[in-house]
Amino acid sequence: MESRFPIDTLSKKSYQALYGLEMTLLESTIELQLRELVKLRASQLNGCAFCIDMHWKDARAGGESEQRLYGLDAWEESPYYSNRERAALLWCESVTHLHHGHVSDHVFNEVSKEFSEQEISDLTFVIVTINAWNRCAVASRTIAGTYQPAESHA
Repeated sequence: MESRFPIDTLSKKSYQALYGLEMTLLESTIELQLRELVKLRASQLNGCAFCIDMHWKDARAGGESEQRLYGLDAWEESPYYSNRERAALLWCESVTHLHHGHVSDHVFNEVSKEFSEQEISDLTFVIVTINAWNRCAVASRTIAGTYQPAESHA
């Protein structure tokens, strides 16, 4: 597979703006390990090979176990995740899969048991941002496999 176009250089200002949003998430109320799980799960749902590769590597560099990463695609059936993580993954899937309908009150109520309003807001921006990255990478066919985690993740 070949890249279609270099979205990062052709739309440099837009790319930098999205990157700026990504950098604000470093200061969010959502812990790094959970952010990486959510980013990886959204990337799986969106079929974004580049982002799956990136966030798998970042999660591992941040101390995530292989077992939890392997089980992520079946998180509802896997015993490896806390109630907080399960709520975040449920929110992630609901916000990502809007074609199934709006995010339900049931899902919001489940997430509200584990997260404050501020955390739900921050979690929503994590999900919205990774969905934007996924769509950019899928549309431009950003090539997977060469990403290396930043030293701050290691």
